[in-house]
Amino acid sequence: MLLRKEFTFDAAHNLVRYHGKCEALHGHTYRLAVVLEGAPDGEGMILDFTELSRTVKERVVSRLDHSYINDILEQPTAENIALWVWDRIEKEVLRPNCALFSVEVWETRTSCAVLRAEDVGILRSGGRTEN
Repeated sequence: MLLRKEFTFDAAHNLVRYHGKCEALHGHTYRLAVVLEGAPDGEGMILDFTELSRTVKERVVSRLDHSYINDILEQPTAENIALWVWDRIEKEVLRPNCALFSVEVWETRTSCAVLRAEDVGILRSGGRTEN
């Protein structure tokens, strides 16, 4: 079963290693979705929404909201922001009955990056997969 919680934050960035429109300073109202996979516990919950919300707000939103993301990440693409979020919350939401399943970072209504648990190892190895 999947449990999903969404958040928003406003921030500015520019992509320093990109040549195009996004290399100039600009901002977004980002939408962030955190998805856990697991089984309901004895209380009938994968994880209390209040606890998930508190964790993400403390570890992610409070740091990114109204920030210049380049002060936090060198190349703040949606993909890199998703990985940064993953690293900040993965251990915090891990329980015997659930784990982080995916992180979605939306820059616009129609454009997002989705990082899934299975992608993290591939990214950590430099994009290589084992045959």
